[in-house]
Amino acid sequence: MSALLTAVGLAGLLVGSFLNVVVHRVPRAESLLRPASRCPHCATPIRAWHNVPVVGWLVLRGRCAACTARISVRYPLVELGTAALFVAVTARLGWSPLLPAYLYLAAITVALGLIDVDVRRLPNAIVLPSYVVGGLLLVPAGLARHDWAGVVRGLVAMAALFAFYFLLAHVYPGGMGFGDVKLAGLLGLYLGSLGWSSVLVGTFAGFLLGGVAGAALMLTRRATRRSMIPFGPFMLAGAMLAFFAADPIAGWYGALLTYNA
Repeated sequence: MSALLTAVGLAGLLVGSFLNVVVHRVPRAESLLRPASRCPHCATPIRAWHNVPVVGWLVLRGRCAACTARISVRYPLVELGTAALFVAVTARLGWSPLLPAYLYLAAITVALGLIDVDVRRLPNAIVLPSYVVGGLLLVPAGLARHDWAGVVRGLVAMAALFAFYFLLAHVYPGGMGFGDVKLAGLLGLYLGSLGWSSVLVGTFAGFLLGGVAGAALMLTRRATRRSMIPFGPFMLAGAMLAFFAADPIAGWYGALLTYNA
């Protein structure tokens, strides 16, 4: 298991480096392959050994080798965060046919969360193909585990969350975008494959986290009731919380209801 965690952690660093490119270029409709990575200030191509995840940033001391412009600390943090999330997902699932699917979910969670914070948008270029990728990874994994119920549950949850968010977007268009609707269906596919408790906890946690963050921003006067706060990061955070802790949370809540009854 330790060898697997190490390999996945290293893969997470590489994926995190690629996600930095995704976060920067996808909202601008730029190619992910060309041109090669370059300094956004002086346009000097970044040398291969300076592009090594985390190490490159440390060697350069957070500055461009050509023009000495600052390189945001977010780059190594994204790489480290992706690696940590990959390791956590692997520790949760172990050697499971589901592992590739949820590593992919972890990767797009990082990318979509950052893009939504940056530009208030969840790009179709990531969300829509992820339905196909999710299906291609989750359905065979479910069948390999002889979990037909999980496959069906994922599809039902996908349709249910898409419909629920679609209704919310029409009832309260100022607080919910159609990008959130499309993301909801994708998260339903993933959470439904784990169980209905994951669907319920993940959905509720998204609203709870969003509400708490919104209240905190208003209390600190960094936002008002009319401020547009991206909801995608909270949906994604809620889904990740459900992935790791849905059963304990659902068990705690069920025990609380029983006790109060």
